[in-house]
Amino acid sequence: MPDASARFSAVALVNSRQPRRVQRPVGANGKVQDVGELFGQKTFSLEQMADKLPRPIFKQLAATIEEGRQLDHPLAVSVAHAVKDWAVEQGCTHFTHWFQPMTGSTAEKHDAFLTFSKAGQAIERFTGDMLIQSEPDASSFPSGGMRSTFEARGYTAWDPSSPMFIMEGESGSTLCIPSVFISYTGHALDQKTPLLRSMAAVNKAAQKLLVAMGETSERVVATVGCEQEYFLIDRAYWALRPDLAIAGRTVVGANPPKGQSLDDHYFGAIPPRVLSFMQEVEQELYLLGVPAKTRHNEVAPCQFELAPIFREANVGVDHNQLISEVLRRVALRHDYKVIMHEKPFANINGSGKHDNWSLSTGGKNLLDPGKQPQENTRFLAVLASVLLGVQRYGGLLRASVASHGNDFRLGANEAPPAIMSVFLGETLTRICNGITAGTSERTPDQAKLTVGVETLPAVAQDNTDRNRTSPVAFTGNKFEFRAVGSSQNPGWPTTVLNTIVSEGMDQITTWIAEAGGDKAAVMAAIRKALIESEAVRFEGDGYSDDWVTQAQAKGLKNLRTTPEALDELRLESVERVFGKHGVLSPEELLSRFKVQEEQYLTAVDIERDTLRLIVNETVMPAALAERGELAIGAKALADLGLDCSIEKERIALLNQAVLRLKTRGDAVGELAVAAGHDAHKVADTVVPALAEVRAVVDELEGLVSDGRWPLPKYRELLFTI
Repeated sequence: MPDASARFSAVALVNSRQPRRVQRPVGANGKVQDVGELFGQKTFSLEQMADKLPRPIFKQLAATIEEGRQLDHPLAVSVAHAVKDWAVEQGCTHFTHWFQPMTGSTAEKHDAFLTFSKAGQAIERFTGDMLIQSEPDASSFPSGGMRSTFEARGYTAWDPSSPMFIMEGESGSTLCIPSVFISYTGHALDQKTPLLRSMAAVNKAAQKLLVAMGETSERVVATVGCEQEYFLIDRAYWALRPDLAIAGRTVVGANPPKGQSLDDHYFGAIPPRVLSFMQEVEQELYLLGVPAKTRHNEVAPCQFELAPIFREANVGVDHNQLISEVLRRVALRHDYKVIMHEKPFANINGSGKHDNWSLSTGGKNLLDPGKQPQENTRFLAVLASVLLGVQRYGGLLRASVASHGNDFRLGANEAPPAIMSVFLGETLTRICNGITAGTSERTPDQAKLTVGVETLPAVAQDNTDRNRTSPVAFTGNKFEFRAVGSSQNPGWPTTVLNTIVSEGMDQITTWIAEAGGDKAAVMAAIRKALIESEAVRFEGDGYSDDWVTQAQAKGLKNLRTTPEALDELRLESVERVFGKHGVLSPEELLSRFKVQEEQYLTAVDIERDTLRLIVNETVMPAALAERGELAIGAKALADLGLDCSIEKERIALLNQAVLRLKTRGDAVGELAVAAGHDAHKVADTVVPALAEVRAVVDELEGLVSDGRWPLPKYRELLFTI
């Protein structure tokens, strides 16, 4: 008979846990190492290279990385020898080409340094060829039809612009070589290859634009810093929740009396056990050269955030993947499980991965407006390029963040809506409106806010407010793409952002040339871009129903579901823009459509099967046992001539709910068969039907006695950590 004994034991265990004490590493001088000493110890950074490589080799390698040139073989030989010695000194026995297939996570195949000399002696060896490439099985990863089961050959190739690092295990260490992953025919099978291509594209387009404006330019680099939101759940609870373990989110669960209604978790005091976990995470990240900067409680109970300092886009994406991996690894040491699903709990905020994006050249941020943005034509041209790109390819941008998990989050009164718009803030909006109207005005000096307490200093007021309802928001010197999902690899949305901005820059460059190429032509082109993209600028509440109506009137797309969004990848205009900038071939683009669609369908299937398992093995037995016990009790009372109306009323409620559960469960199966592999039908029929089954289960949670409900409840999952 179902009971809650395991659940109650888990509650007792969780409440008995104490914070894990984390020791800071001690240096050779016997003193605790500070962050500066820790940082990058497990990374073969430029500093390590300068120490380990002959000076001419180091200068050649540094120039190759800085200029984005191809690595020659003799240079790779020297680097391989140096990195092997460094890695072995650090306790490494194996190396791996660490890559990012279209699964959304990372992959690695470990090879030992071990080999044998001609004399048969065991030695450790690492050659330039071993560094440059390896050969995993390309047929075992998602390829969208570009690889068949019998076509297994694929290659990983070292990305020298992202530092190698050492990942420590419990009993040994591995040298990780950040790499791209391509097929035997040269097609991109990963997230990084298109990202690197898009970085080259935006560099080329930006330099052409700057030259057209009469400026000189060094290499232009896209930069990224990804804020990572996540939930922490105790392992004891996680083990009793099949939905969290299998689907990554709770497919059932009634609302607790209190969720985030008091707004008391956001930026609140970090619980001691959680703080200990965060401190160990940061320590691990510093060793790996990941500049973790910010930690805090997020809006929902049990939800937290880690944010790094920005880096070049490919390095920033690598860092985000490392952050995700380190969070998971360290969590186990603290008896936690990290949940990165976009919507793990109903009716409280989900999790995103805000992609902070900018461009820089020669150490200067091209999106820094300066004190007088209306006079900064370089800034205005880049700003207009972003606006034009989002205006023309908003649907593609939405498709880049499309997933089953993100469908629960986008537009759900907690995250940016599925309508792609751009927030600029009052000052920049006024400047843009002035340019389109043919007028101009100076930006006021930075205002000071007085707090009304003499002992407190005046607070400097930014010219731009922050709008958390906007999917693409300007935040002072960068754009924050807020629609990216927590579990998502940010490489794909960053690739799309780079590509559509490149197209915006190319268009403005063309307009400058057509208008004569002088300063007046530059402002005329910027004005033309701002006029065309006016519809995509929105300063209001993106959560409001009124915005949906406004957006429709402006012609902006509202792609509510993943299948709707993915259709954008089939458009001729999208194929053309990727092809023009050399980011994706038609075959590679089609493969991404197929992979994302298959991932969507698979995610829904997993949730459907998990919900059926929970209903059949847990919920229904508990409800039937409750009904049966009440029936026996009611009969006993009736036999004694006592009033049993309360029992009968409760039996009736249980009986009705059980019958609805059976009916709705059967309907899900029928709808799934009817929908087949049609993603649109699955989104329109199966997903809503699963929500209806969940509603009955959540109702039953309130009808079945607490001592019989075996699944940890929201009040336990979210409030005992």
